[in-house]
Formats: sequence, structure tokens, C-alpha cells
Amino acid sequence: MKTLAIAFAIITGCLSAAEPVSMTPSAAASWRAANPATQVLDVRTEEEFATGHLAKAVLIPWMDKDFATRAAKELDPGKPVLVYCRSGRRSAEAAAALVKLGFAGVRSVEGGILAWEKAKLPIVKPE
Repeated sequence: MKTLAIAFAIITGCLSAAEPVSMTPSAAASWRAANPATQVLDVRTEEEFATGHLAKAVLIPWMDKDFATRAAKELDPGKPVLVYCRSGRRSAEAAAALVKLGFAGVRSVEGGILAWEKAKLPIVKPE
């Protein structure tokens, strides 16, 4: 009976198996460390990226008209993805878009790079 209820909930949309997860910066850093295959996606502008970014981040601006095409070409949909922006709004939208594109294991950093820096987590700064 319980299995039937779960199946009904999934079919009717009450449970979603493919939702991006929002994580605090500390939780995201721990998750990334525990999942070394994680792809890091920065969805800010090129100018924002140039001021500092997470190590090994790939830049695909959310506002880029080719965001979906570039994401499909530059990222592996079978590997986890950690998405961030400046404050968390764009990354939440981009994470939802990645899930719709078929990406699995999508995580978004709550509060973006601002919260990441406030938590005193490392970023790559230009010299």
C-alpha cells in the first residue's frame, strides 16, 4: 500500500525526484569535497567572474542566450553540478534549468559567492 501511495505521489507531482537542492556554502563545500567529480558552474557575468570565483569553475552566464546549448556541450549531465552566482537568485534559476535539461545531482549555493566568502571559504582571486 505504501508503494502505491509513493507511486501516486510521483505521478501526480507531489514528490519530485528531480529537483535542484539548495545548500549553504559550508554544506556545499563539504558535499563538493565528498564528490570529487563535481562540476562547478559559475552563472555570473564575465566581469563578475574576473573578480574571483570558485576553484575549477566553468563560466556559463545565466543571461547568455545560449545558456542551455553551452551547458549541454560543456558539462557532463551524468556528473554532479554545483551552481553559484553572486547572491543565489540566478543560480537557483540555472539549477532548475539544468534539471529540466536532464542533469542529475544539481546543487545551488544559497546566498551565492557573497555567502561563500562570508563563510570564509576559498575562492580564486585574480593577481
